Amino acid sequence: MENLPLVTINESLCRMCYACVRVCPVKAIRMTEGDKTPRILPERCIGCGLCVEACSPGAISVRGSREEVRKILASGEQVVALTDPSISGEFDDITDYRKFVRMIKALGFHYVNEASFGVDLVARQYADMFVKIRGKNFITSCCPVVVSYIEKYHPDLIPNLIPVVSPMIASARVVRKKYGPDVKVVYIGPCIEAKNEILRFEGDARIDAVLTFRELRQLFEEAGINESMLEYSDFNSPLGYKGSLYPISNGILQAASVSEDLLSGSVVTAEGKDSVLAAVEAFNRHINAIKSHFNLFFCEGCLMGPGMSKGGDKYLRRSLVIRYANKRLGNFNITGWERNMAEYGSISAERDFRKDDQRLPEPDEETIRNILRSLEMEKPEDELGCSACGYASCRDFAVAIAQGLATPEMCSVFSMKNKQNYIRTLRQTNEQLARMQDALKESERIARQEKESAREASAVIQSMLQKIPNALVMVDHNMKVIHSNQGFIDLIGDDAREINEVIPGLVGADIKTLLPHAMYTIFSYVLTSNEEVMNRDVRYQDNLYSISVFPIRPNRIVGAVIRDLSMPEVQKEEVINRVTEVIDKNLELVQQIGFILGEGAAETERMLNSIIESYKGGKKEK
Repeated sequence: MENLPLVTINESLCRMCYACVRVCPVKAIRMTEGDKTPRILPERCIGCGLCVEACSPGAISVRGSREEVRKILASGEQVVALTDPSISGEFDDITDYRKFVRMIKALGFHYVNEASFGVDLVARQYADMFVKIRGKNFITSCCPVVVSYIEKYHPDLIPNLIPVVSPMIASARVVRKKYGPDVKVVYIGPCIEAKNEILRFEGDARIDAVLTFRELRQLFEEAGINESMLEYSDFNSPLGYKGSLYPISNGILQAASVSEDLLSGSVVTAEGKDSVLAAVEAFNRHINAIKSHFNLFFCEGCLMGPGMSKGGDKYLRRSLVIRYANKRLGNFNITGWERNMAEYGSISAERDFRKDDQRLPEPDEETIRNILRSLEMEKPEDELGCSACGYASCRDFAVAIAQGLATPEMCSVFSMKNKQNYIRTLRQTNEQLARMQDALKESERIARQEKESAREASAVIQSMLQKIPNALVMVDHNMKVIHSNQGFIDLIGDDAREINEVIPGLVGADIKTLLPHAMYTIFSYVLTSNEEVMNRDVRYQDNLYSISVFPIRPNRIVGAVIRDLSMPEVQKEEVINRVTEVIDKNLELVQQIGFILGEGAAETERMLNSIIESYKGGKKEK
């Protein structure tokens, strides 16, 4: 259990109200970028429990000890319950203190002892120090929260802490002296920091577990224990005397018989967060002028500790404590008490303290101003000081940001402005997205139309290519057929027709296996050179063919047109093409030597044209 933090925040219950930050006296609660909720820093926490009380959703919880106590009670060893004197202020619903003693024993405890006797022992130590040591002023060390606060945030005052154990530790030593060193000891009280305090003590000062009064009530409820079903049982001795007044802040002084007279007294008592913080600061700055001992309790007396039931009235509890003390002291055996004080007064009450400096360096003024400017607080009047962030002022908030304890988003005003800017930006972005979506839909519509048009055009072209009598084929860079028409398949022959039935268009076929070497080398050449080869005559299967190969995608795809020159319509077209070519060449030559040939060139052109016309007309006559 000691490895678990004393106080934790449940993320699912946290409402991010920063009430915990607001009440934390040492700012042990940090909020950094990326955190879902604030986090309590165990190394900075002093265990005052104010955050637990301030959290209305109940998101903050204290490290529980009930399961640990159940195991101790089930161990078969003797277990002592040490009850804090505040128990008289807690159980106002119990008619007689002897009933809750029996209720505690009903849980399985073998002995129930008052810690008020430990208070008496500590009080006597205080009285001796106040009287014997001159020229030095002390701060009482009963309150573990005060001790933790000084060790962490005023370590220079550690020498002024009275080096005496708390009543809880003194009581543990008493019961171990009485019942033996091996007994288990469970302390029941109002203080949650006591759960951390016990981790520092071993041997006869060891406390095995600390239960708060709230946890004790839960154990009663779970076990079905109530006063109506039990008889009376008194505390085991030794019994306390004026230590019963310890829950009231100046009760320790009453137990020590230390005067609080304003004229002659040498001790000042302060209780509650604000008063204690101010008192420690005053002690640190002005003790040479004040010249008094300080009796400090971080809560408003132990009777208002965070381990007490919620909602209790301070003054009602105070009256219950005083009433209980009066009842006990009415027929108190002072002689027996003196005898016990003598018997147990020899136990060691000394302790030491340890420096655990948690103070953070203060940022310089420029850093603070830069942070305030980043929060859009350019001028002092921009600093609202609303404390919604959990800090007393905007400046304190800026300091916390510089120290890594807070983030700008904790400022409600800043967050609101950012939220409005974000909403504005988001709205603009949504409008842009809407326009882009409309444009995208239009683009998709156009693309679908173009795709459909392309599909239709492709179908038309495919149909036209199939109707062309010439052989057409397209080949990729691996010399594989991409597309071919029926003319090409007919050119290859019956084998190609059979393949076409299985693989339409001979797609994927190797052109080298389909055409003679003289043809497919032309394909290879065009793929490599990207230069077209037009009207190359090639003989194949006793027929003469004219092949034209041209690049479609450089070095990737080529196309070819192969014409069978034995076909009559091809023969006629070829004669016309070649005669036209002769005419063009002759005209070029005639232009060069026209001054010699004169009308001879025109005569040549006329004669050749007549040949072409007569060839064209011959077919029609037939």
